[in-house]
Amino acid sequence: MNYEMNVPYWERGVRVTIGLILLALIWVGPSTWWGLFGLLPLATGLAGWCPVYYVLGINRRR
Repeated sequence: MNYEMNVPYWERGVRVTIGLILLALIWVGPSTWWGLFGLLPLATGLAGWCPVYYVLGINRRR
């Protein structure tokens, strides 16, 4: 399998920001475990590779 980056830089920043906001829900706000869903956008944003894009054959990087 070839795991080349398929997420553009601007989208990586958006994913990391959303992931951090969701993770903050664990400590601030409603204090629910739903904030753990923030790990997915955080991980894909940091890695620059999205498994859903890979399966669908999408590469948003130019």
